[in-house]
Amino acid sequence: MARHLITSALPYINGIKHLGNMVGSMLPADVYSRYLRQRGHDVLYICATDEHGTPAELAAKEQGLPVADFCAQAHDAQKAVYDGFALAFDYFGRSSSPQNVEITQHFARKLNENGFIEERAIRQVYSPADNRFLPDRYVEGTCPHCGYDKARGDQCENCTRVLDPTDLLNPRSAISGSTDLEVRETKHLFLLQSKLQHEVEAWVARHEDDWPQLASSIARKWLNEGLHDRAITRDLDWGVPVPADTWPELAAEGKVFYVWFDAPIEYIGATKEWADQDPENRDWKSWWYEADDTVRYTEFMAKDNVPFHTVMFPATELGVREPWKKVDYVKAFNWLTYYGGKFSTSQKRGVFTDQALEILPADYWRYFLIANAPESDDSSFTWEHFTATVNKDLADTLGNFVNRVLSFSRKRFGEEVPAGGEPGEAEARLGEEIARLLAEYEQQMEALQFRKAAAALRALWSAGNSYLEEKAPWLEIKTDKDGAALTLRTAMNLIHLYAVVSEPFIPATSAAMRAAFDLADDTATWVTEDEAKALASVPAGTPFTVPPVLFAKLTDDDLAAYKERFGGEPQ
Repeated sequence: MARHLITSALPYINGIKHLGNMVGSMLPADVYSRYLRQRGHDVLYICATDEHGTPAELAAKEQGLPVADFCAQAHDAQKAVYDGFALAFDYFGRSSSPQNVEITQHFARKLNENGFIEERAIRQVYSPADNRFLPDRYVEGTCPHCGYDKARGDQCENCTRVLDPTDLLNPRSAISGSTDLEVRETKHLFLLQSKLQHEVEAWVARHEDDWPQLASSIARKWLNEGLHDRAITRDLDWGVPVPADTWPELAAEGKVFYVWFDAPIEYIGATKEWADQDPENRDWKSWWYEADDTVRYTEFMAKDNVPFHTVMFPATELGVREPWKKVDYVKAFNWLTYYGGKFSTSQKRGVFTDQALEILPADYWRYFLIANAPESDDSSFTWEHFTATVNKDLADTLGNFVNRVLSFSRKRFGEEVPAGGEPGEAEARLGEEIARLLAEYEQQMEALQFRKAAAALRALWSAGNSYLEEKAPWLEIKTDKDGAALTLRTAMNLIHLYAVVSEPFIPATSAAMRAAFDLADDTATWVTEDEAKALASVPAGTPFTVPPVLFAKLTDDDLAAYKERFGGEPQ
């Protein structure tokens, strides 16, 4: 079986993420990882918190904490939420780790040796009151375009215009509030991406036909506009230090690498963090170094992260002139909106992942988000759509099927799977249909088409309901008890099949369905075509229990309460 390396965009450290962040990277990566593991592949799913950069320092300052303490606490808080969503990372690291510092500095030295880093003098805002140069986000003021008085020196959040700190009206330091600012000359390191343009173009050309149109079009747009040399250092107290053995003057000035230089390298760094926990049994380099023929690497991210992963980080890897693994497939997502408007972390607009888990268990959210993933276009979260999906797909189609089959069988035949007669024409038709739908489900999962995979899974669940309605064991039992027993035994085998193949989407529910049957040796990780046709993995005589209600139906009162708490439209 193939070795699959999977990464999802690193969540930034300043705050709990909203549902759009979840569906745009980590959740689909988890669903795909779970599926591949079930199919017998060797999978390594790596993620981490992205901890460097100006926002981390500002968030720590706002909370009155040293930035290292803030990041440690924020990492643990985010990890707790991801555990709540049952994200099965092989490792969830931190970009501030010593491993990432080591590898980032190695990359920088190699780029410098190969002539792709240059030291340049630039003019930058300086605050005498703070005795330091101010990165763009450390300068605040009034936007000259819309008049928003809390615009940052890199962008106005209100009107989204890209800015330069010198564009701001009434600029002030975000650290001290001082308006006594100057523009002085300082030196920074620049990555000479312009010299790598043709190599990146050739690399993208070899892959873009295989990528989703969203990913390839964004990469091509950036390349067509031309790669520009980019400053990769900042004047911050928190970050990967510029190595003193290569740039002693800049190191003495306290320069650190820009967060977008070290963050993608953390995929490698986090893998080393994982390996360093058990170095005798884990080899991090085999996943990343000289691994083109042995590893398939898939990345998951929302569209705003695509340029960094399809152009900028590949440029870095190419410039190092070492055989580091580059991405094979980029699964890019559009936006999940909230009633058609943007989720906003800073403005607390929309539903955030910790709030979601306060309301309902993770499987409700996992299924809804993947079934409505913003793959071909933006998709909108509304409470009306959420409640309708939960009630129709989860409560009625799956949950009600499980409950009525097991409850009716226990009532009429006791707490063991009934025997009944031999399968007939209806069971043969059902087996063929289940095998066909399972193949469709597998095909869509292999293609990373998550909405279509969810539709195929939903069709599998619906097939059980159709069979039950056709056979009507509640009527059948009046004239043909063995026939009713056969119907229920077949339906119980469907429940077990659903438990196995639904696990990537709804792992907790799948475990509950599987645990309903006291099978002596239940080691199935997937269902073959022949097993799907036979529907005989749970034999007669197997003890079973009726699990609690798998999915509660959401009421009009629930809907009203959700909308009252979160609002029914963007503010």
